Amino acid sequence: MLEHSLNLAGFNEDTATNIHENRRRFLKLLDGDWFLTSCWQVHSSAVRIVRNTEDARNDTENCDALTTQMAGILLGVKTADCVPLLVGDTRTGAVAGIHAGWRGTVAGIVMYTLASMKEEFGSRPEDLLVAIGPAANGCCYEVGSEVIDAFRASFPRMEHLLTQTREGHALIDLQKANQEVLATAGVPAERIHIAPFCTMDRGDLFFSYRREKAVHGRVGRLLAVIGRRTGIPACPA
Repeated sequence: MLEHSLNLAGFNEDTATNIHENRRRFLKLLDGDWFLTSCWQVHSSAVRIVRNTEDARNDTENCDALTTQMAGILLGVKTADCVPLLVGDTRTGAVAGIHAGWRGTVAGIVMYTLASMKEEFGSRPEDLLVAIGPAANGCCYEVGSEVIDAFRASFPRMEHLLTQTREGHALIDLQKANQEVLATAGVPAERIHIAPFCTMDRGDLFFSYRREKAVHGRVGRLLAVIGRRTGIPACPA
């Protein structure tokens, strides 16, 4: 099913040969010499800092965010309904890629990433640019009481992000939730950009775990990436 779909991640659902070839084709489209790194995402609040080439080659560590100041490194975020966030620091040149499903959002993965960027690179919220990518959105993403309870416990002032559909169920807007987390952290609203797409709704453009699993039993993964070009110096932290 996936050999013609440019699946860029998800080794459980596709062959390693297909995925590595798809990634090679993807990197070939980009100007410059890039090295792609990612991690084994587990819906946690763990952040991995890529400080050197050895760190970049380690793409099997459990975490849900990557950050670096190294040039020529592409940080990859794999999603199939969860929210990908790409963060760039216009002052220091640091970048981060974040995987935020409902568990990661509740666990504070965005705040932990910003804290890691501040500690490691001296990043400040006002200098950040953030892109929030396509994800299962508030129009289609229905969750049950477990998610609703966890969400309310972590974000008591975000009731407006839940739309009740039936007893014990609601639609949840994770893109908006993460946008508001960023705003609370001090990132200016005009520097946060949201892709206006729902992966569940736009089957013509995106994989969706929830949609495709019900039909095919196997799904692919999208890959969002961010990096700093070689030759562009980082400002002192």
